[in-house]
Amino acid sequence: MSRAATLFTDRVFGNAVIMLVLTTLFWGGNTIAGQLAVGRVSPMVVVFLRWAIVSVILTVTMLPRVRQEWPIMRPHFGKLCLMALFGFTGFNMLFYMAAHYTTAVNLGILQGSMPIFVLIGSVLLLGARVRLLQVVGIVATLAGVALVAAQGSLETLLNLSINPGDGLMLIASFFYAGYTITLRNRPQVSGLVFFAVLSVIAAFISIPGLIYEMANGTALWPTPSGWLVTLYIALFPSCLAQIFFIRGVELVGPARAGVFLNLVPIFAAALGILILGEPFRWHHGLALVLVLGGIWLSERKRKSS
Repeated sequence: MSRAATLFTDRVFGNAVIMLVLTTLFWGGNTIAGQLAVGRVSPMVVVFLRWAIVSVILTVTMLPRVRQEWPIMRPHFGKLCLMALFGFTGFNMLFYMAAHYTTAVNLGILQGSMPIFVLIGSVLLLGARVRLLQVVGIVATLAGVALVAAQGSLETLLNLSINPGDGLMLIASFFYAGYTITLRNRPQVSGLVFFAVLSVIAAFISIPGLIYEMANGTALWPTPSGWLVTLYIALFPSCLAQIFFIRGVELVGPARAGVFLNLVPIFAAALGILILGEPFRWHHGLALVLVLGGIWLSERKRKSS
């Protein structure tokens, strides 16, 4: 690799903002992919295939390094299983289950609870200090998320109803927040090796859900276009986004990284406009200002005296 290419890679991979923005962009694309997957591949088949594909790719490319660093990870195997269960397989399964019982509006708003869970967990478990600007930034980003989820209608927000799907989505958000906080104290191995091992574990953990779906006769293996959707989900939201997110947490910590999660519904709305032809409305622009402004406030460093 040339010196210029190496310098570019170092600057990009060493920039938390770039890492976390790309992460949320890919996860926003996952929302569109999930809509395109309907009728082309069933939820639990997607969950299994996404981690099976990622684990095969990373195992083939990273096996020598995994073997080299495995002695460091072996004592933490139980913790790794829990991280894969809650952060990868569990979150995705609950998300798809919740979508069958609640509305997209509810899902959008409830996903905005992740940064709050991350912030509370970081304070209670990691002793992180919270600045006033950080709190203001989180409130602003949550307002932007709520605005997108409610499609700019106050009446929609006021008429929200509580159902089992809302509870499942809250649990899913809690799971991923716990995974995010745990990343701070993960085994001290390279991010790629760490993710490779977790993806293999996640693939095995997703098998019971696949068996359950097959036993119920609801499993749908990908159609030709379904494979394109599945490959996108495996390569971008599942593989690259997770690697970038792990790197982002390494650079700025879980509390600050969690604020960026509020970009997911913003990117999802933008991609819906570009790809699905959904209309751009005033609340999309206002929400974008609120979310970006909230992240800017949260990322502002305390001025030195």
